[in-house]
Amino acid sequence: MIVQINKSLKKLNTFGIDQKAERLIWAHSAEEILNYVRHHGAPALVLGGGSNMLLTQDVTGDVLKVDIHGRKVVFENDDEVHIRFGAGENWHDIVLWTLNQGLGGLENLSLIPGNCGTAPVQNIGAYGVELKDCFISCEGVHIDEKRYFELDLDGCQFNYRDSIFKNAWKGKAIITRITLRLTKRNHILRLDYGAIKDELAANGISDPTPKAISDAVVAIRKKKLPDPAEIGNSGSFFKNPVVSEELANELKEQYSDMPTYAVEGGVKIAAGWLIEQAGWKGFKDGDVGVHKNQALVLVNYGSATGAEVLALSHSVINSVHEKFGILLQAEVNLI
Repeated sequence: MIVQINKSLKKLNTFGIDQKAERLIWAHSAEEILNYVRHHGAPALVLGGGSNMLLTQDVTGDVLKVDIHGRKVVFENDDEVHIRFGAGENWHDIVLWTLNQGLGGLENLSLIPGNCGTAPVQNIGAYGVELKDCFISCEGVHIDEKRYFELDLDGCQFNYRDSIFKNAWKGKAIITRITLRLTKRNHILRLDYGAIKDELAANGISDPTPKAISDAVVAIRKKKLPDPAEIGNSGSFFKNPVVSEELANELKEQYSDMPTYAVEGGVKIAAGWLIEQAGWKGFKDGDVGVHKNQALVLVNYGSATGAEVLALSHSVINSVHEKFGILLQAEVNLI
């Protein structure tokens, strides 16, 4: 373990918010993490890739940075391979790595910021695919019980941007490894989203490979989403709300172009569209704003504070609720 005192977290969160950790502790193995919790209990904050969080204040106490790496094949047959990844592996890096091995399954999840260890927490998803679609299991340390754990697909209780780690096990578990199922042949390609079809068609691709789909997703995301290395952001700040079919139909009568998707439990509405219709797209106040190309993304143009970003999010939520009667929820974790 490496310990740093009174350390800025600016370079460790994609929003680029300059808050400090009283103690920043780098953990490089599950054994180090278990030893830590046995002696110190729960850290004030567990830090992965820093991509799904908004720091609104300095962190008093210990910030535990999970920096576990490694990629290992744990099962393989003619059709599929199961690979275990360290929680500190960058998500997009492992997506590209699997594609370069000729493996399918993660292509629609290309260019999602963050690390492997935080992927199960919110069941990351994009363009019709979620982590649960290729998930085998995850391992980690249970903080309260001071022991190792392993959870399979059912045990993680995945739902839309949700899991056991945001509910019953919130603040009680630190993920150290995840194992994913990837296809070697007969890939199941998800082309349901029109943007992917349009991008492939624009490139003259009618029989796409997983790599071609990944390239299309990357191109789409780069057009819509700012690079955190250039403009601080956490990707989608808000969840797409799921409303009753009755409310969706009422709104459709007023707004015929409103993007909707039938899902289990109701109808999903594109939060970015709601925010744009409420007039926020491209809004800027000092160094905080709503991105000009994607209204789902709140941005730090330089020196915005977490409190300023949070205040903007509240304004957006209130505005959308007043106009549509829909209460948006933040997808990011507020610290």
